[in-house]
Amino acid sequence: MSETASTSTSAFPFGQEIVWEPDPEAVANSNLKAFMDAHGIDSYEDLQRRSTDDVAWFWDAVLDDLGIEFYKDYDDIVDLSDGIQFPEWCVGGEMNIVHNLLDKWQDTDVEDRVALRYEAEDGSTVSLTYGALNHRVCQCANALRSMGLGKGDRIGLFMPMTPEIVIAFLAIVKIGGVLCPLFSGYGAGAVATRLKGAGAKALFTADGFTRRGKPIHLKETADEALEQCPTVEHVIVHPHLGRDDTPMTEGRDMYWSDAMQGHSGTAETERTAAEDMVMIIYTSGTTGAPKGAVHTHCGFPIKGAQDMYHAMDLKPGETMYWMSDMGWMMGPWLVFGTLAIGATMVLYDGAPDYPAPDRLWQLVEDHEVTHLGISPTLIRALKTYGSDPVESHDLSSLRAVGSTGSPWDPESWQWCFNTVLNGKKPILNYSGGTEISGGILCGNLFKPLKPGAFSGPVPGMAADVVNPSGESVRGEVGELVIRKPWIGMTRSFWQDDQRYLDTYWRRFEDTWVHGDFAAIDEDDLWYILGRSDDTINVAGKRLGPAEVEALLNAHDAVAESAVIGVPHEVKGSEVVAFVVLRPGETADDDLRDELMQQVVAELGKPLRPREILFTDALPKTRNAKVMRRLIRDAYLGKDLGDTSSLEDPGTITAIQQAK
Repeated sequence: MSETASTSTSAFPFGQEIVWEPDPEAVANSNLKAFMDAHGIDSYEDLQRRSTDDVAWFWDAVLDDLGIEFYKDYDDIVDLSDGIQFPEWCVGGEMNIVHNLLDKWQDTDVEDRVALRYEAEDGSTVSLTYGALNHRVCQCANALRSMGLGKGDRIGLFMPMTPEIVIAFLAIVKIGGVLCPLFSGYGAGAVATRLKGAGAKALFTADGFTRRGKPIHLKETADEALEQCPTVEHVIVHPHLGRDDTPMTEGRDMYWSDAMQGHSGTAETERTAAEDMVMIIYTSGTTGAPKGAVHTHCGFPIKGAQDMYHAMDLKPGETMYWMSDMGWMMGPWLVFGTLAIGATMVLYDGAPDYPAPDRLWQLVEDHEVTHLGISPTLIRALKTYGSDPVESHDLSSLRAVGSTGSPWDPESWQWCFNTVLNGKKPILNYSGGTEISGGILCGNLFKPLKPGAFSGPVPGMAADVVNPSGESVRGEVGELVIRKPWIGMTRSFWQDDQRYLDTYWRRFEDTWVHGDFAAIDEDDLWYILGRSDDTINVAGKRLGPAEVEALLNAHDAVAESAVIGVPHEVKGSEVVAFVVLRPGETADDDLRDELMQQVVAELGKPLRPREILFTDALPKTRNAKVMRRLIRDAYLGKDLGDTSSLEDPGTITAIQQAK
């Protein structure tokens, strides 16, 4: 066993039983089977091998399979003359991705298909067809051009998940601008850092939004941020709340309706190079300033669409709802991917359990969602309400549940599989990142599944699991790496090539090290076991937090947990666990001892936690990632640094008051 692996005797992830088998009819009718047949590929294993042995053939074939249209065809699909770290894709080609999201669907049957369904927290809804969405995008593009904005200009999006954010998103791309999407829950400092770093010229924002029925003012946060951003000359404000006290700066700010007034619903799409920048999207690391991942027209959108089309089998006319915010990569991923395929996206601007615990399942039923994207953290929270909220709704439209954001524990996975999917449909576990443009690993329709497992790498992703020497390993925990380039990889960090290289490429030669612990079991199923930079080294024994969390979460009294490593003079580190209990459960020393013994029985006395603390909540991002760094710093009394990505800053207090 490698030194990166835990020495525990826990059965997770190894030794689990297969609980879902592929449906031969679904496989035969899948998008990926049609792709394989078109290229004379007999098996999924042969496809995976060919997709990574010959990346030029594969990505050329993907562009064709997705029907991506170019103004000028590319001379070569990829040029690696600057090394694997800096490939150039679609060399010499010209295309604007908006042509493939909207323009090409006009005057076809798709024009009258619903592109976007929106539901607000108060239950009001809006639907836009591909034709209606195109009309509004053109109108917005003309408004932007009238302000002097155009090709290469960076424009921020700091808005709730309403139709207007998608319209603005697509209009920016249509004029050849560069998207700078921002999490709607950011504080002023985080917004300023990103807008200033990108040199943004304009910003779309809103007066505010509601969460759990309470108004949250957004414009004031934007104004405070813009005091530090002199490059921003135009601010377009969507009056989502309908406030009459929204502060407006004369000469800079315009309401949405005023900005759009008088502009035509037809507009030319800017002709751009395939490798022209389409988006700078910032991702927060565990340390240092936010990293601006750079993406291009032929990069992020193609990878996102391919993941949906091949791995998740989203078909034209089907409906995907993935819970996210436009500031996290799954927001742009949803827009780019669904529209490239000719499918329908759902946006919901509200809490998934408000005003009642069945809200998420009501959304699935009402909007006939075929592909639902959640996180294991959300499922752990929702299952505390029991099965009644799920069973009170018709979820027969669902073909699959997608999952991303954090590792599963087996109990929560089984609950979702059996309660939401009736034990018959797959959970498409999905893991990658902002710099990937989607997934490294994903579930699919072709391979059986065990609790918490991934089917394997997405076609085209040359993923592997390696030991500290960079050698492939199976049946043990190692580092997740990628050995070949792919079309969606970030083209670098914005104005920081050195940090990009240091982050991903310095450990092993010509190999991308993603920073996740992973494992491949005896049935060739894959697992993600948490961030490798979260590793806890206890007296030379290396332990992933997810393994301890899975043991704690298996207890009937536990809703969710988070595990951190803290310094110890002799051992190097010790484990500290924070536990959130299910409603009605009592936090006492008897339960604490019971949980402690459960961990010790599985992991052994050397890995016994220093303490187990009960807390009311865990600090999470809006897309439900638990922020272990902040938990560690709060526990140790350190400066918390950037907390801008937290959904609820009050959860830090809950950690500080844990007992």
